[in-house]
Amino acid sequence: MKFHVFVFVGVVHLLSLNCGKAVYGNGISQRTFQEIKEEIACYGDVAKAIINLAVYGKAQNRSYERLALLVDTVGPRLSGSKSLEKAIQIMRQNLQEDGLENVHLEPVKIPHWERGEESAVMLEPRIHKMAVLGLGSSIGTPPEGITAEVLVVTSFDELQRRAPEARGKIVVYNQPYTSYSRAVQYRVQGAVEAAKVGALASLIRSVASFSIYSPHTGIQEYQDGVPKIPTACITVEDAEMMSRMASRGSRIVIQLKMGAKNYPDADSFNTVAEIIGSKYPEQVVLVSGHLDSWDVGQGAMDDGGGAFISWEALSLIKDLGLRPKRTLRLVLWTAEEQGGIGALQYYQLHKANISNYSLVMESDLGTFLPSGLQFTGSDKARAIVEEVMCLLQPINVTQVFRAGEGTDINFWIQAGVPGASLLDDLYKYFSFHHSHGDTMTVMDPKQMNVAAAVWAVVSYVIADMEEMLPRS
Repeated sequence: MKFHVFVFVGVVHLLSLNCGKAVYGNGISQRTFQEIKEEIACYGDVAKAIINLAVYGKAQNRSYERLALLVDTVGPRLSGSKSLEKAIQIMRQNLQEDGLENVHLEPVKIPHWERGEESAVMLEPRIHKMAVLGLGSSIGTPPEGITAEVLVVTSFDELQRRAPEARGKIVVYNQPYTSYSRAVQYRVQGAVEAAKVGALASLIRSVASFSIYSPHTGIQEYQDGVPKIPTACITVEDAEMMSRMASRGSRIVIQLKMGAKNYPDADSFNTVAEIIGSKYPEQVVLVSGHLDSWDVGQGAMDDGGGAFISWEALSLIKDLGLRPKRTLRLVLWTAEEQGGIGALQYYQLHKANISNYSLVMESDLGTFLPSGLQFTGSDKARAIVEEVMCLLQPINVTQVFRAGEGTDINFWIQAGVPGASLLDDLYKYFSFHHSHGDTMTVMDPKQMNVAAAVWAVVSYVIADMEEMLPRS
């Protein structure tokens, strides 16, 4: 059900100023939880104003349109690529023109890998050209490729049991997809485990919840002391077909060619903008998404959507004339896909001020219609966040789930800072994740409006409350 709230900006600002209550004595709160609930409840009109602007007002569809302009102009943004650096410079200009404060770039070093030309052709038991995507950081094959018989396994345990069969072969993993977290270990570690038993290369069934013959790329990791072998992902359909062929006793031979190369680390930047806090400017609520992507599709969903609703959150707050007590800091990370490389360097640079971080937020699981917020923190902090989420009842997004996380914010969460992430349709997300299908066609402007409203309300209220979120 739609409902409209029309509030003058000045009134919204006055309402927000009246919400905070003083901390007693030495800075340690003596307030009851009931008093904290009452403080949060008085943000109701502010929350409605943010929702109205984002979902029904002049800002509706803005994050979608901004995102479409960037990804249509620049395309995918692989770590170390010129397109990523072009996107970073465009975003710095965008944030400055939007009137945000302290817009700047923080330099970091990031990996530079390029996939080059690649192909995989089944030669036996029949000729079949396979869809393939090399995995990030993989080495290439010799120019003539690698032609070898295939060993199909469904798990690392099966690979160990059949280790004598693997030497000199291409290992194909046809692991089942039960969840992303379980299946992704085969993408990350598959090459190393295959190399340990003497394989020449590895091909991994794409880690995807659904497939229409679409390979899904991603990062993989080598291990010191283990030979590096080429590795790529193949479609669910081809992995299952070869598994059936092998079960019938058919001999499978594949020719794999990969032109992948690793280059010296490249210069890049985390992109930062703020709304500086009015009372506690040294304290921070961080909202974020990553600007880099893989080199297929447009990187619209992963993670253009998360980056742009994070920008939109600050835009909405600024447009309403609101200035929270704490600083709202937007960070658009670089080289997340390579393992949070940009974010790790940000953490190392800023961790001396860790006590001033009230909440770290990252949207990197899609910006479809949100189910709610994932949160990691103390029980007291969770109770506060649950009250804040009640302010989003008008758009029916009030649930708080466990396990707030994100590659870029996990450094802070593991050090004790409360963390939050947006949760939505993960089945849809992993259908398009790291594939050619990650384009603007996947995105829905109305759903992005709701996601931006959630992000803005949560970040603003936590930043404006009189006290930081309590830690364990």
